[in-house]
Amino acid sequence: MAELRWHPFIKDWVMIASHRQNRPQMPKDWCPFCPDSGNVPEYDVYKYDNDFPALSQNPPEPDPVANAFFQTSYAYGKCEVILYSPRHTVTLPELSEEHVYKLVNLWTERFIELSKDKKIKYVFIFENRGEVVGVTMPHPHGQIYGYPFIPKKIELELEACSEYYENNRECLICRFLKEEQDFGKRIIFENDSFSVVLPFFVEYPYGVYIVSKNHKQNLSDMSEAEKRNLAKTIRETVGMLDSLFDTQFPYMMCMHQNPVNGPDTKDYYHFHIEFFPPMRSKDKQKFNASSETGVWAHCNPTAPEEKAEELRNAYQKFLKKNVG
Repeated sequence: MAELRWHPFIKDWVMIASHRQNRPQMPKDWCPFCPDSGNVPEYDVYKYDNDFPALSQNPPEPDPVANAFFQTSYAYGKCEVILYSPRHTVTLPELSEEHVYKLVNLWTERFIELSKDKKIKYVFIFENRGEVVGVTMPHPHGQIYGYPFIPKKIELELEACSEYYENNRECLICRFLKEEQDFGKRIIFENDSFSVVLPFFVEYPYGVYIVSKNHKQNLSDMSEAEKRNLAKTIRETVGMLDSLFDTQFPYMMCMHQNPVNGPDTKDYYHFHIEFFPPMRSKDKQKFNASSETGVWAHCNPTAPEEKAEELRNAYQKFLKKNVG
C-alpha cells in the first residue's frame, strides 16, 4: 500500500506506505551502497532511487477506503538516496571540502531536476544520522523527497514570512539573522556566505541553523563561491557536533528551500538548514514527549546562550584537529 490520506484536523497529508515495513535489515557483511556490492557503479557522490519509496512517479491506485468524509490521493512524487562517498565508514567531516562541494552540486542538480516535474510542489533534502534517529544503513548518505504538496511546517514558515514581509517590507529570516548577529552570543561561527547560529527560540539544546547571509531561496540561486562556502559550513558544523562529546553525533539535518511549481516567494523566503540533534548531553537523549508530539509545544531544557558557548568551544576543537 502506498497512498496519501488527508488529516482533516491539521489540514495536511499523511503518507501511508505499508510496503516499507518489508525493508530488509542490512547484512553485516554486505552493503548495497558500496561499489564492490555490484549494486552501484564506482562513484564519488551518487544519486540512487530508493528501493522502498513512500512516493513514486508511477504510484498505485489508492486502496478503496475513501468516502465523502475520508479523502485519499495518489502517493505521487520521488524518493531518492544521495550517497556521500563510496567509503562505507567515512563520516561527513572526514571528507574533504572539495568532496562535500561535489555533494552540494549533486543536491543542486537533483533540486533542479525534480523541480521540472510540475506535479512536485516541494523538494526536501535531508539526512538522518545515527541509530537513535532510526538509521539502519550506516553507509554515509542522505535523502531527497519530492512531495506533491507543501508540508505543513514549510506552509507555516511561508505564511509567517509572507505576513512579516507584507507588514515590514523585509525578509523575516534576514531580520532574524541580523538580530542574532547584533546580539552575538548565539552565533557559533560564520564565513562570507553563511552563519551558524543557535537560535533565540531553538527547540533542541544543540539545534543549530545554517543561514544564508545573502537572500537566496534555494541551492540553484547560489554562486559557485556560495556553494563552496556551504560545503565548508556543513562539514564544519557536523565536525563541531562530533567534537562536542568526541563521538559521531546523531542528528536530523533538514534543508529548507522555497516550494516549486507554485506562487513566487522570492521576496520573502530564505534558504536555511535546521539541525535536530536528539541529545541534551553526552549520555542523555532529549525525547519528544507529549507536549512536543501531541500539541507541538516544545520545551528546551537548556539555555541557548550557554549551549552556544559549548558549541563554539567544540568548533575550535574541531578546527585544531583539522589544521592542514
